[in-house]
Amino acid sequence: MLSTLAGTTLGVWISHGEGRFDLPMGASAYDIVATYGYEGYPANPNGSDFNTAMICDTTGRHLATMPHIERSTFPWNWAYYPAGNNDEVSPWVEAFVNARNWVEENS
Repeated sequence: MLSTLAGTTLGVWISHGEGRFDLPMGASAYDIVATYGYEGYPANPNGSDFNTAMICDTTGRHLATMPHIERSTFPWNWAYYPAGNNDEVSPWVEAFVNARNWVEENS
């Protein structure tokens, strides 16, 4: 879902502090696919280990995410959207396009 977003830095809605990732091994033992911008509140609102925002299984088929990317698909959904960007949809829509493409290719 996130392959085309590799290396990007994006804002995203975070609505609560639940869902803390408690990861007892080192970071390299996990497939952490997205991290919060920095350690501590407000960037890492729930104190997840290794600033983990999203993690997937080794196949990439199962993704656990705490930020609400579904609430960030349109620029008008964002509390702040960079000035001068006239996007119809935000870059987060890529995750859903990628998921649909994967299902179509693997059905």
